[in-house]
Parts: sequence; C-alpha cells; structure tokens
Amino acid sequence: MYTDGRGVPQDDEQAVHYYRLAADQGDPDGQVNLGVMYDNGRGVPQDDEQAAHYYRLAADQGHVTGQNNLGAMYNHGQGVPQDDEQAAHYYRLAADQGDAYAQDQLKEMGID
Repeated sequence: MYTDGRGVPQDDEQAVHYYRLAADQGDPDGQVNLGVMYDNGRGVPQDDEQAAHYYRLAADQGHVTGQNNLGAMYNHGQGVPQDDEQAAHYYRLAADQGDAYAQDQLKEMGID
C-alpha cells in the first residue's frame, strides 16, 4: 500500500520497513518486493548485491518473480558475476512453472 500510495500516502521508506519485516520472516513476496526496492533505489540506497540477495531468497522458495529477477541479474552481471549458466538455471526454474517471460529469455539465450 505504501509503495503505490493506496489508502495511505505513498512512502517508499515505510514500504521498505514492512517488506523487510515480511522478508525477515521468510515471506517470498516480501523478499522479492524488498529486492525490487534495492534494485531501483526506492526507500533505500540502490544496491544490486542486496537486490540479488533478496531475489535469491525468494527464488530458492520457488517464487517465479524472484527466479526471473535473479536470472536477469546473472544474465547482465548486475550484483552478481555475469554467468549465462546461472541465468539459464533461474530462468528455467521460472519457465518450468509456465512463466512466459522466462521462456522467452531462454529462447533469446538459444536454449529450448
């Protein structure tokens, strides 16, 4: 709600506060959302390594967005070393759950 200002004034720092509470309790949605905030420097200083950390926590729990975002970070060497094998691994996890974006990314990488 704070991220988008729905029902409350828009406030990225408050959004980060609540995402962190959820992430620290192991909630994959909170982990992805906190990763996005670090990825975009909203409510926290922009930090690719922290974004990758939170995406990985969610990805390892089977969260499709976490898998896609971490795959993209490996694909572009953002916050992690560039690694096509790791990028493909995380895209494959998401693709196997039927995610069209991940399927397209694998095709772009020449992987069926």
